Amino acid sequence: MPKPPRPSLNRRQRASWRDYQADLRGGTTTRRFWQRSTVRAIAGALLALVAIVGIYGLFRSAGYPPRAIAGNNSPSSPVAEPVSKDDVRQFLDEKAFNNLTEKSFALPVEGRILQVETTLDVDLQNYLLEKIDRVNSRHVGIVVMEAETGRLLAMAGFDKAEPAGNPCLRSDFPAASIFKIVTAASAVDQCGYAADSPMHFNGSKHTLYKRQLTDAVNRYSTTVSLRDAFAESVNPVFGKIGELRLRKPLLEKSADAFGFNEALDFELPLPPSHFHVSDQPYHWAEVASGFNLDTTISPLHGAVMASAVLNGGAMVPPSIVDRIVDENGEVLYRWQAGREQQAMSARAATALSQMMETTITSGTGRKAFRKYRQDKILSRLQIGGKTGSIDSRSHDVRYDWFVGFASERQGHGAVVVAVMVGHEKYIGIRATEYARMAMTYYFGDASGKSSLPSVPGSGSASKRIPIPSRPT
Repeated sequence: MPKPPRPSLNRRQRASWRDYQADLRGGTTTRRFWQRSTVRAIAGALLALVAIVGIYGLFRSAGYPPRAIAGNNSPSSPVAEPVSKDDVRQFLDEKAFNNLTEKSFALPVEGRILQVETTLDVDLQNYLLEKIDRVNSRHVGIVVMEAETGRLLAMAGFDKAEPAGNPCLRSDFPAASIFKIVTAASAVDQCGYAADSPMHFNGSKHTLYKRQLTDAVNRYSTTVSLRDAFAESVNPVFGKIGELRLRKPLLEKSADAFGFNEALDFELPLPPSHFHVSDQPYHWAEVASGFNLDTTISPLHGAVMASAVLNGGAMVPPSIVDRIVDENGEVLYRWQAGREQQAMSARAATALSQMMETTITSGTGRKAFRKYRQDKILSRLQIGGKTGSIDSRSHDVRYDWFVGFASERQGHGAVVVAVMVGHEKYIGIRATEYARMAMTYYFGDASGKSSLPSVPGSGSASKRIPIPSRPT
């Protein structure tokens, strides 16, 4: 009998992995029934043929059709075709990926054992896990990702309140000044600004009073370039861009372009980062400068945003699964480059690269990266970033961010790094310090890795700096 044609199925019509497993068990039960009954002796080969065709049809309709019948020609052991990322997302357990120390692991799924091979750089992953400050931190999330491909090299986290949780995948951390990346890109694309465009503000850099949000320029005004305003995280400059230039429609458009309010294309379930802007002009200033607690983001999304700076404005989708293999050695899933999302123009990406490099050389990241141009490893890299910090509503946690990149000046290696640290009463290792450690270790050779600068590691309480209160 000829094989029936495979139906064309869209995403909604395809059955889940659990349906697939149920079909397998159902087929086995049916077959044994016929084998043990007197009906088979009467029906003979005709009923056996009908059973095979019926089960074959079930596999087809479930989206996991067998390519061949193995061994004894039994339909209970099909060789499954590769499945999609949407299918994988239905049965992968997020907790199985928490702080992995090996590159691959066995995953039980509905009575079967699958082998999951990850994209992680295990040496880098274990190094960062060892360095996490578990004394002074409430949360730590560190993501290192290949800038061009989106393959995750490290996803190391710590959560004192929820040890089984993974802060790298939590999307409810205040974005703070990391959102200035979105505002700066929109200022270039929508307002025609450049990195050296002059900007004016009155008052302090890190406050955001309504009286600072006017176009008035007087003898008390400070003039800086957009590049320096970004590098020094000057709130009134970005507040004025939001309230007077972008306003609500362009802020919403830019947030959408950077992937807020929608799930990332990733193998694991991940809540979307959150963005909302009201009809109040002052709120436009707040969200544009990151001076609020309502705009939230995950460290993973932060790394994806940074990838756009090195890819001509296109964000690459992240991936942590290289492939998934079943008990028979058949590949069920294999990583493939996903569809990029254009977050900004190539011109804006170039301008942001300049702004983020200035953050490292003379802005808010200069302390952590001091003398990096004399460092035998970091001096070979082009490094840029954006920092951010803000208190929780209860003022018992200080959120500290770094989102940035490192690429070889003479070579093709490039990574993006996103770090979020929730400090408690005292500040331990800062986000910028974790970022520097990750870059140094990843790009260093064996001798370089053995001579890394000493920093407080797991359980360290050597840096007891009271937490400041101003958001940046």
